[in-house]
Amino acid sequence: MQLNFYNEKFHNSLEQYSLTESQLRFTGTPREQIKLAQEDSDRHPVLAMEGDSLITFFVLHKQEGVKLYSENQHAILLRAFSTDSRHQGKGHASNVLTALPDFVKEHFDEINEIVLAVNLQNEAAQHLYKKSGYVDEGERRMGKKGELIIMSYYL
Repeated sequence: MQLNFYNEKFHNSLEQYSLTESQLRFTGTPREQIKLAQEDSDRHPVLAMEGDSLITFFVLHKQEGVKLYSENQHAILLRAFSTDSRHQGKGHASNVLTALPDFVKEHFDEINEIVLAVNLQNEAAQHLYKKSGYVDEGERRMGKKGELIIMSYYL
């Protein structure tokens, strides 16, 4: 599994990416996220590739994006995390979350915390994040799609 920042050479991989309706209840599509990143230089779309296949997609959001969830000026927000529906249940998301701290350290040396917001109703994702070392310290926010649990991974 290779983590790569998005660039145009990955455009065709995005076109093949598939999310189910139940996944879309909790996350945005990669296309939507790429468009937002083109308008905001603090958003960094990342693709987890296995060969030529896009397996998992997410965005790392600095500055204003993370301020809604953390007062730590050295935190980065993990958002729009999803795995292609055809590759779910194979351990890919867990592998990506295991590789993520080293990726963040390599590309964002000032960052000491990864923050995410997971929907209270998305119990599978909560379990995945906890298993991957993210900590729920009791912080909650209301989001567009319901109550969110704020979780952190300290680097």
